[in-house]
Amino acid sequence: MYVERFDWLAKNPRYTQRFAMHVGALCHEMTNKAVAELERLHDSTVKDLDTIYMQKQVAQAGPPAPRAIGVDEIAIRKGHDYRVVVSDLERGRPIWVGGRGRSEADLDVFFAALGAKKSAAIELAAMDMWRPFRNSLTRNAPNARVVFDKFHIMRHLGDALDEVRRSEYRRLAGKDRVFIKGQRYTLLSRRENLSHDGRASLRKLLKANKRLNTAYLLKESFGQLWSYQTPGWARAFFERWKESLKWQRLTPYEKFVAMIERHWDGIVSYCHPENKVSLGLVEGLNNKIRVLQRRAYGYRDEEYLKLKIVAAFLHPLTRSAEKDPL
Repeated sequence: MYVERFDWLAKNPRYTQRFAMHVGALCHEMTNKAVAELERLHDSTVKDLDTIYMQKQVAQAGPPAPRAIGVDEIAIRKGHDYRVVVSDLERGRPIWVGGRGRSEADLDVFFAALGAKKSAAIELAAMDMWRPFRNSLTRNAPNARVVFDKFHIMRHLGDALDEVRRSEYRRLAGKDRVFIKGQRYTLLSRRENLSHDGRASLRKLLKANKRLNTAYLLKESFGQLWSYQTPGWARAFFERWKESLKWQRLTPYEKFVAMIERHWDGIVSYCHPENKVSLGLVEGLNNKIRVLQRRAYGYRDEEYLKLKIVAAFLHPLTRSAEKDPL
C-alpha cells in the first residue's frame, strides 16, 4: 500500500500532498477566493497550500543564470512604494523581486544574490532610463550592454500625450470639453485593443480637437523607430519625427525629445544585431505582472506576492515533482 507523506505539510496535516498540488495548480488559474469557495477551504489554508506548490515550482526551475535581463519596478501598493523586478529575457520569466524601493542599492541586492560570477556573465540588459539602475548595472555586470526598451520609452511618450490631453481640458470650456473628459484610456490604448465604442469615441475626440489629433498621430508613428535595422536609418527617422513637431506648441513632446536625445545611445543600441531582444516579450512580461498585481492588491503578505510574480511564469509541476516531499 502507498501512503502519501504529509509531514512536510506541518501546518495542514489533514491534507495530502496530491491535494496540496491540486489546490496550488488551481490557484494559477483562479483567484484564491474562488479556489477557497470551490474546495470549501479557509483562505489561509489555500494560501499555505499554494505557497508550498510555488516553492516547489521555483525549486524545479533551478537557480537562475541569465544572459539577458530585463529590469523594471512595480508599485507594491498604491502610491510610490516600489520593488525591483528582474527577468530572464531568454527564458521569458521574472527571476527576482525585491529591494525596498527603486534605488541603486535596491538593484545591488539582486546582483549580490546572483553572485559575482553569474553577474559578470550577463551580456545584455533591457531597462528604463532610470540612472540608479544603470549605475548598479555598470558596477555589478560590467560586460552587459544596455538597451532602453520600447515599452518604457513609449510609456514616457504616453505620459506626454496625457499631459497634452489635460492641458487641453483646462484650456477649453463648455461643450468643447465633452469629448476630452474621461478619455485617457482611449487615447493611450492601441487602436486594435479598443472596443467598437472606444474606437468611435476616439474618432470623435480626434475630429473635435486638432492639437490632440496631432499629438496622437505623433505618438502612434513613433513606434516605427524600432523597425529600423541600422543606427543611421533610425536617426534619420527620428530627425523627421522631430521636424513634425515644429510650430505645434506641444511642450510635453519637446521635453520627451530632449529625454530621447540624452539617452540616444541606449535606445539606438537595439539596432545592433547582437543586442536584439524580443521587445514583445519585455512588454508582455511587464503587462502580465501588472495584471497579476491588480488581482493581488488584497494580499497583505508581500513575500507571498513576490512568490506569486515569480511562479506565475513557471511551468506547472511535473508528476515526479508532485511525489517528492519538500
